[in-house]
Amino acid sequence: MARINGVKREHAGLFVRLAYFMTKRKVGKVVTPIKIVAHHPRLLRAIAHMELGQEAAQSVSPQLKALLEVKVATLIGCPF
Repeated sequence: MARINGVKREHAGLFVRLAYFMTKRKVGKVVTPIKIVAHHPRLLRAIAHMELGQEAAQSVSPQLKALLEVKVATLIGCPF
């Protein structure tokens, strides 16, 4: 459980709502770290740029990326 409450959708600005929508579409729900970082929209924007840049990287095949994501998630005990 996080020590900081996340930003609720009804209190979020336009960019934060867009980030929530994209996260829900990609992951299936709005994860707590995104809700917490939403307190600082500029930081959320920087994280979004980093994520998009990592997705766009073409040095590794998409199949290998997916396999590595699953492997890392199991190693660190990530629930998704």
